[in-house]
Amino acid sequence: MMDFSQTLNHAAEKLILIEKPIKIISHIDTDGITSASILVKTLQKLDKNFSLSFVKQLSQKILSQLKQENYSIYIFLDLGSANIQEINDNLKEKQIFILDHHLFQNIENDFIHINPHLFGINNESEISGSGIVYLLSKTINLENKNLSYLAIIGAIGDMQEKKGFLGLNNEILQDSIDSNKIEVSIGLRIFGSYTRSLYKLLQYSTDPYIPGITGNEEATLKFLENLKIDKEKKLFELSEEETKSLVTAIILQRLGSESSPEDVLGKIYLLKDEPEDSLIKDCREFSTLLNSCGRLNKPSLGVGACLNDLNIKQKALLLLNDYKKELINSLNWFYQNRNSSSIIEKENLVIINAEDNIRDTIIGTITSIISKSNLYKEGTILISLAHTLEEDTKISVRSVGKNNINLKEILSKITEKLNCKAGGHINAAGSIIPQEKEQEFINLAQKILLENFINPI
Repeated sequence: MMDFSQTLNHAAEKLILIEKPIKIISHIDTDGITSASILVKTLQKLDKNFSLSFVKQLSQKILSQLKQENYSIYIFLDLGSANIQEINDNLKEKQIFILDHHLFQNIENDFIHINPHLFGINNESEISGSGIVYLLSKTINLENKNLSYLAIIGAIGDMQEKKGFLGLNNEILQDSIDSNKIEVSIGLRIFGSYTRSLYKLLQYSTDPYIPGITGNEEATLKFLENLKIDKEKKLFELSEEETKSLVTAIILQRLGSESSPEDVLGKIYLLKDEPEDSLIKDCREFSTLLNSCGRLNKPSLGVGACLNDLNIKQKALLLLNDYKKELINSLNWFYQNRNSSSIIEKENLVIINAEDNIRDTIIGTITSIISKSNLYKEGTILISLAHTLEEDTKISVRSVGKNNINLKEILSKITEKLNCKAGGHINAAGSIIPQEKEQEFINLAQKILLENFINPI
């Protein structure tokens, strides 16, 4: 078996030799959009013909549609590893590339399959899907090192930045620094710090979510007034003393008197090509921009932003405002309904049945934000449900803090009893089930989790 480097070289050689049109299928999240953008730039440089489609997840319906298209080469980005059997059944006569980092089906195939699991590389922290695409691009042409920043944005979008990067992600970060694309500093990790006045910054802050402040303009103004900080200042304009005061107040508002600055302070990754007043100067902000494009079903705007099309980038920025408002409305719905039948709170388990109150494409993001809000104790499993436009139900599973539970394995045990499949990672999993099986899923989730995985204190 080839090692990781040899597999990249083999895939690069095959890709360079392709003369026929290529069909690219990518996931709609930040990692999928940056993966697609890196490959688009790479193929353009190679003068290849291609088309690009985005999907929420691979399904039999989508694969059947792909089978009808007139392509002989298919490249799957940030998805595909969990669908090897289905891809083989539908596209076995085609040349298949899968560049993914999700858990995979261990089924014999003839695909060019690059997944960190195959090489003993941690898919949760050491490399994302866009990182794999970037390393392939760099293997094809070293000049493509200038695309490394997109892989960093993708890794941030996949929550692989934990007070720094590990493994291959750290090597990719170094490429982005060496190619003069990213600079690293220390600061308050909050969206909009370079563009929004402080009161708007805090009012619309979802990561970190600040209970009693986020979504409440009056409370935000009072908060800053008590700190004697000018509400119109931007975060980077604050003095050192004002910054310390603000950080301390945010920590106390979120966590209580025993809070740690590490929850809101950390490394900031800034894009050197973006002007100081750019809304996407911070890589985390660029990541959120791309996520908003995907989650609001406009992933092509995200690709345009990555390719630095100024007109498309402006459209994406307008879309971002809608996304942030939707996140805040969704979080407010959650907090207002904690005592209702829509939210089940048990020892170490929370089930949020949002139905049509939260968009299915952002239910995972909302669940992630709640998991980091310190509302629930470490080890708590969060399961969220939201209706889709196709009249199915999207399931998202996250956990609070660190534990040894494989969320994909848990979700698979539940969904297999409904004849459905689960996908994702150890720390974040998802599924689609028929809407009529929603209550059955909730009952099964409680039974299986409480009996087999959760040990109430």
